[in-house]
Amino acid sequence: MTASLPPARPTETFYELVGGEPTFTRLVHGFYLRVADDPVLRPLYPEEDLGPAEERFRLFLMQYWGGPTTYSDQRGHPRLRMRHAPFAIGPEARDAWLNAMGASLLELDLPEEHGEVLWQYLVNTAYAMQNQD
Repeated sequence: MTASLPPARPTETFYELVGGEPTFTRLVHGFYLRVADDPVLRPLYPEEDLGPAEERFRLFLMQYWGGPTTYSDQRGHPRLRMRHAPFAIGPEARDAWLNAMGASLLELDLPEEHGEVLWQYLVNTAYAMQNQD
């Protein structure tokens, strides 16, 4: 009789490591609470109700970090640069976005190594979305 090993557990995704959907919901909700009152960011969100933008961003981040593919199932390829092209995003808007995201990220109180990974992604993305000098 041979001993069998238990099935190997798949590698945990970053999405799972940081707490899954509840974590990304808190991150994005905190961000949009700040957007609602920010004189630089609010004009970049033309919808009267920020709810749809909040939902899209939450689904995008969840999918990006290894969660459900709901974003692509509903909207197709993210095409971030194309989707942001209609909005003038200069250094002031980029920095306001990073300040709001940074404050929301700090509220999560993630382990430092996870917070740093997420922060580096957010910084890189903010700079990539800038389309004005």
